[in-house]
Amino acid sequence: MISMAEIDGVEDWLIDQSLGRPDLATMFAQMCEKLRLCRVPIDRAMLAWSTLHPLIEAEMAFWENGGEFQHERFAHRDEEDEGWLKSPVRAVLVNREPMLRRRLTNANAPFEFPLLTRLAESGYTDYLVIPTEFDLPSIRGDYPSTGIIVSWATREEGGFKDDALTAIRYIQKRLALAARATIEGQISRTIAETYLGKIAGNKVLNGQIRHGDGETIDAVVFFCDMRNSTAIAEALGPDAYLSWLNTYFEATAGAVLDNGGEVLDYIGDAVLGVFPIENGNFNKVVAQAIAAADDTCNRLRTINSDPAHDRAMKSGIALSVGSVMFGNIGVPHRLTFSVIGQTIHAAARIESLTKSVGVEVLMTEDIAKHAGSRSRPVGAFELSGFSDRQPLFSLE
Repeated sequence: MISMAEIDGVEDWLIDQSLGRPDLATMFAQMCEKLRLCRVPIDRAMLAWSTLHPLIEAEMAFWENGGEFQHERFAHRDEEDEGWLKSPVRAVLVNREPMLRRRLTNANAPFEFPLLTRLAESGYTDYLVIPTEFDLPSIRGDYPSTGIIVSWATREEGGFKDDALTAIRYIQKRLALAARATIEGQISRTIAETYLGKIAGNKVLNGQIRHGDGETIDAVVFFCDMRNSTAIAEALGPDAYLSWLNTYFEATAGAVLDNGGEVLDYIGDAVLGVFPIENGNFNKVVAQAIAAADDTCNRLRTINSDPAHDRAMKSGIALSVGSVMFGNIGVPHRLTFSVIGQTIHAAARIESLTKSVGVEVLMTEDIAKHAGSRSRPVGAFELSGFSDRQPLFSLE
């Protein structure tokens, strides 16, 4: 006999979880274990939910009594395989059914889904799919609702009894509330990091949202601008140029991110990246910035070697180092989190000199010292904010 007082204990636990920042998949697996302790005879359960993420469309957590817990993420570009197309979960979503239940002990019963046959052969006696809808931002695909959908299966003789069904329905609504709070938090973090970057996004989420909030930090600045962008945009037209621009950003901004930097802004077709210096890691950070410049050049060469590209994709890259003001700028009702300061102006000026000097990468003396034999002096130049002409170096 299932005690609802014990189920209330699981509900209290879910509430406590939702007040923090739990991992939804892990929370689901722990909940299943707790339900087993309350004598709810679940032997297999699967939780699925959609989210708002530039790369991930949906996630799934799979728990089986005595088995290994699984957590999977599905990208937007993932094709719907045969298993999903013939899945009872998909059928519930498409048909907007409030519940699907199939008893698995009748050998003569027609199982319209291959999964049901496999479950029956594995000793399962009853199978449920229950959706719980709630309103959250998501990328609307083929399935109109948002929320969670859970499948429950048991090996209990005779399947789920009425008290087990009552407990499952009761706890799934509470799980949905905890899931909604968790997914909302994940979406907020995803949006902040996607549009502001990981460092700036975390600062905003941690409360630095007032006009003027910020701090002065030391950083290596990576400034990269596309060559001949105006002519290319006119030749390609808006749609093709947008695709071209995204390919360019994958090579340039992608190199910054993959080498430990932070992309703070896209200024037209320019990329502004930073590599913060902290805890005495100057040498490491400079090496990361140089690696990002190398990586960018190599990616662009790979793109240009493709016969499908009938025009060259080129850029100029500047590396400078110094103090920058990192914080909120704008007006109180429309802020952006960015960097300002002499080091930024210097980087923009240095990048513009790559055209006249005829090199891909220019860097200041402090960075050139760490490039060793790969650095080549190209002359001294006037830079905004400096009283004396500053020596610059190319990266061979």
